[in-house]
Amino acid sequence: MSTTSPLADPLHLPPECEPALLERFLKAEAMALWAVRSAQLQDAPLNVQTFLRKHEADEQGHLRQFEALVGHPSHGRGRLPAMPRQWPVLAVQLYGYESLGLEFARLLVVLRPDLASILADEEAHVGFFEREVARLLAGHGLSADQMKNSARAWWRKLPRTLDRYLEAPALASVRAAVTAGILATIEQRLIRMGLLTPPSSQRIS
Repeated sequence: MSTTSPLADPLHLPPECEPALLERFLKAEAMALWAVRSAQLQDAPLNVQTFLRKHEADEQGHLRQFEALVGHPSHGRGRLPAMPRQWPVLAVQLYGYESLGLEFARLLVVLRPDLASILADEEAHVGFFEREVARLLAGHGLSADQMKNSARAWWRKLPRTLDRYLEAPALASVRAAVTAGILATIEQRLIRMGLLTPPSSQRIS
């Protein structure tokens, strides 16, 4: 039931969007690195901890790459972000944000095919969390209900998250189309995974 394959063709952004998109990626990779470090402090299974260590190494490599591309370092952070301690809920949060990163990577490689390795890493990350989410949902019970509640809460926040990611003036002309495309793709992915149902996804405000 893999949903990492593109559900729609990525938008072709104009070349003048590239610098702003690279800046967005620098910020996103820094946030992903902090999130993965925080996730390693939570109650995740051994196989997940092993993957998270590799995930952290991937994000560190991406961060260095984007710092070199934009010509300045990312902003530091004094403390790690708070993350859910229970693995089922944490898995949903990581799956959501990795899915968002995957969609931005698909936009980026249209402008920068030389960064295809980053897209491949994002697909691998989403694939791992997708398998974990599917396995946990198959158990039904309280954990599955908590996961669906977490997914609905994350989904409601996603439009505001996208507003922050796309606030650069250079992205103004494509902001509406990018937002609509990413929301539609991630909505389909969450529905296909069983984390959202169409009626609940339509009540987003």
